[in-house]
Amino acid sequence: MSATRRGLLIILSSPSGAGKSTLARRLRDWDPEIAFSVSATTRAPRPGEEDGREYHFVDDSAFKAQVAAEEMLEHAHVFGNFYGSPRAPVQKAIDSGRDVLFDIDWQGAQQITNSALSAHTLSIFLLPPSITELRSRLEKRGQDDAETIARRMDKSWDEISHWGSYDYVLVNDDLDATEAQLKTIISATRLRRSQQPGLTDHVRHLQSEFEDLT
Repeated sequence: MSATRRGLLIILSSPSGAGKSTLARRLRDWDPEIAFSVSATTRAPRPGEEDGREYHFVDDSAFKAQVAAEEMLEHAHVFGNFYGSPRAPVQKAIDSGRDVLFDIDWQGAQQITNSALSAHTLSIFLLPPSITELRSRLEKRGQDDAETIARRMDKSWDEISHWGSYDYVLVNDDLDATEAQLKTIISATRLRRSQQPGLTDHVRHLQSEFEDLT
């Protein structure tokens, strides 16, 4: 059979500190063909960030124009800035058989799963083993001040409360074990019937062979 695989839109969500970014990096190390969806944002670049690598940096008017033209798969207003996922590069990737990884919150996940590409989505939510551990991880990574950590903790329950809308939910109490589970889920979903566009032609060929025999 000469079927080609259609790519997946792999959505990975979690509250801050639950290990989402680390696991996203591990998945791309496991399969470098997995593309990372580079979001567009209206916030200013931070030191060391490059346009098109971390984000596509645009102004408010350009962002709103893309939303109005339905060029965003999902978008949201977070902490005073707009963020969104441009549709064109995602469509191009999955049509060529490449998976696209999204590191987004529940609102973005909901928009993508309700989009025209919903048949090709795989959504996974990561839960922390406990709220105490979640706070500890945020403090240990040393990236945020106390006020920011408190804000992230306040937002964490809102994120967690939407766990039931995801295809899979994993408790990330061990990074290696969770990584193995993610790989299993992705490998199995790649074999889903909707991801194998060549199956219909193959079955037709089998039918033709069968009719020749009879």
